[in-house]
Amino acid sequence: MTDRPEPAGAPPATPVPPSPLSHLPLDSDRKTLRTRREGGLLVVELREQEQGNAVTDTLLDELHEVLDAQDSATKVVVLTSAGPDFCLGGDRHELSAHMADDPAGGAVRLSGARARRVCEALSTGPAVTIARVQGRAIGAGFALALACDLRVGAETASFRLPELALGLPVAWGGLLPRLINEAGAARVREFVLTARVIEAEEALRLSILQRVVPENALDAAVLAWAKPLLRRSPTALRLTKTLFNAHAAPTRLADASLLDPELMALALTELRR
Repeated sequence: MTDRPEPAGAPPATPVPPSPLSHLPLDSDRKTLRTRREGGLLVVELREQEQGNAVTDTLLDELHEVLDAQDSATKVVVLTSAGPDFCLGGDRHELSAHMADDPAGGAVRLSGARARRVCEALSTGPAVTIARVQGRAIGAGFALALACDLRVGAETASFRLPELALGLPVAWGGLLPRLINEAGAARVREFVLTARVIEAEEALRLSILQRVVPENALDAAVLAWAKPLLRRSPTALRLTKTLFNAHAAPTRLADASLLDPELMALALTELRR
């Protein structure tokens, strides 16, 4: 779910300098995102910063289209965003519209299926995916970052799952099993139930992030990972990702995240009664 940008009258946010990654050659320019490419490196930038880069069905469709179109020439995909925040979560207005148009939750189920498809493309696709996180990553934004293989955050980065406080389950894009696998069930249970903020240093300790750097060093950290990866065999990269995913799978008896769209639709239907 979304935390909207600061209301009118609030002090203006500190301007964020353009990312050096933004100087790479433009590959495509879409409604919710733009892509830049140099050789085997693809940068995907969420671009609706005025809306906090909120996750909508359009964004999910465009993101999946970009990820699905990549071939073996793309070895590294960087997921980044414009503005002070990485992503403030799902668009509440769109979610409300879905429930108004289809009170039985069918549209919400379709949206949940889109989310799962995108997160799977990030986590199981052949390219190594890197999340470049600045500011807040909330709800669905947290899930998009966590779906990436490598995650670097600015010292100002923070993460939050407000779903329970909003009367909803943490059921979006397969987030919960992935988070438990990365950070451990006991720790995840505590911050899901309390819906509290996780600051960058704690996120590092929990393996939600693998590196924390000053914001002006984010690109350097991304490139420090990307450059050696770009020299690797695409087949070796793909097989190594497959092995990591295969070794993670036995830690779960079943993939309960398949139920995410159904659980979200059920919760929203109950809230409307």
